[in-house]
Amino acid sequence: MTTYFMFGKYSPEAIKGISSERTKKANDAILKLGGEIVAQYALLGDKDLVFIVNLPGVEEVIQASANLRKLTGIAFSSTPAITVEKFDEILS
Repeated sequence: MTTYFMFGKYSPEAIKGISSERTKKANDAILKLGGEIVAQYALLGDKDLVFIVNLPGVEEVIQASANLRKLTGIAFSSTPAITVEKFDEILS
């Protein structure tokens, strides 16, 4: 499993649909791909959300991003992440 930070930006239409029910559907879409939700945060600034998820690979994160866009209208950009300890190990 790889950790990904999925940054989301609301469209005007997506803001209108905010609800705990939609959040549950979004979470289910990630879980359906074999993913695990580590954390989810609302943000201030140029991005509105960040989902920290573990997914099996890049194909699944692409599917998650596309599925979430269809479901919510939120545009996601994703980046893989590693721990600082792993980073140090790789570069040492």
